[in-house]
Amino acid sequence: MPRTLYENELRSIQDQVLLLGNMAEHAIERSVQALTHSDLALARAVIEGDQEINRKRFSIEEGCIHVMATQQPIATDLRILVAVLNIITDLERMADHAEGIARITLLMVGEPCGEDFGHIPEMAVKAQTMLRDSLTAFINRDVDAAHAICNRDDEIDALYDMVYATAINRMVQNPSLIAPQTYLLWTAHNLERIADRATNIAERVIFLVTGRMDELNVSRY
Repeated sequence: MPRTLYENELRSIQDQVLLLGNMAEHAIERSVQALTHSDLALARAVIEGDQEINRKRFSIEEGCIHVMATQQPIATDLRILVAVLNIITDLERMADHAEGIARITLLMVGEPCGEDFGHIPEMAVKAQTMLRDSLTAFINRDVDAAHAICNRDDEIDALYDMVYATAINRMVQNPSLIAPQTYLLWTAHNLERIADRATNIAERVIFLVTGRMDELNVSRY
């Protein structure tokens, strides 16, 4: 295969990663919107849309394997493909967490939750931003930005701690809130895991650029 065509294949794969990332981010945004607005139709749409995200992930994976089998890439090109294979797994898992939030929305029908979701909307915004920035770092091969993303995971952890403390306090004060507050804890946990997976992507960016694999984020949960 001529080098130009080969480079076009690599570029196309990376473009597909960005598309998958956009799909995952959209799923996260819609899942939290469904939760905070008690929008059951939107929650079901997020759940149904997860299959399309899975198909996109597998399509990109097949493309990577095809290039590996036919071109036997080495050095940076090989690291690109290895990084992509890991990144698309994290993106697909992020969408799974979004699906989980959508399913929680269905479980919360009739529960006395009201409109107080605490720090969950803020967690969602920060997690989406980390996802978006991690993919920007990937495209730009920006190691400094990747390190900064890993450092921002502490902000999500701190918000999770506050959600947890508030939920436990409300359960103690009013046992009738145990179920809805548990659902909110599950939601916060999904968002915390999304942020962890954004840091995984950032770690792959560092690997892609430096050839060094370092674990920069160790989840507490």
